[in-house]
Amino acid sequence: MHFTLADLVTDIMQNGTESGADLVELEIRETAVSGAKREFRFTVKDNGKGMSSDELRRAEDPFVTDGIKHPHRKVGLGIPFLIQTAEQSGGGWNIESVKRTDNAGGTTVSAWFDLQNVDTPPVGDIPGMFRTVLLFGGPSEMVIHRIAEGIDYEVRKTELVEALGDLEDAQSLILLDQYLRSLEDNKE
Repeated sequence: MHFTLADLVTDIMQNGTESGADLVELEIRETAVSGAKREFRFTVKDNGKGMSSDELRRAEDPFVTDGIKHPHRKVGLGIPFLIQTAEQSGGGWNIESVKRTDNAGGTTVSAWFDLQNVDTPPVGDIPGMFRTVLLFGGPSEMVIHRIAEGIDYEVRKTELVEALGDLEDAQSLILLDQYLRSLEDNKE
């Protein structure tokens, strides 16, 4: 079960990192849309294997799974939970995918949520979520772009590894966490 929007983002990011991609990009925006309405929007884009239109349609069905990631499961709830949460919270969603041919392909998942809607889960720990997804194996590059009131930054996994070394090292994890939290506190 997803308790926060950050949990939903983590799940979709994990799908991207397991898609055979060598680049996964995440953008998170928290903005005022019209008047006092506030919106949380995220987009995950990968250049992985992609999905055919039939696979894309099946990904929206909670009672279908490819059985590869979790061989004993008969359901795949990540995207259906995302769709349900977005729609119930006055938001929306979009998924586009191109089945990989040669070196072209990939999937883009976007969702947005009305932060004033009573059914919208709390945002959650954004820096903690960034730390978690940066530790996912798979792609050689991960780019995170964050935009909110007074915040606009980009983080690249390759640059963090260059500066900190192995991100799974205890000292590196501490420094990574401190760095990500400082970016959130660094209002313009």
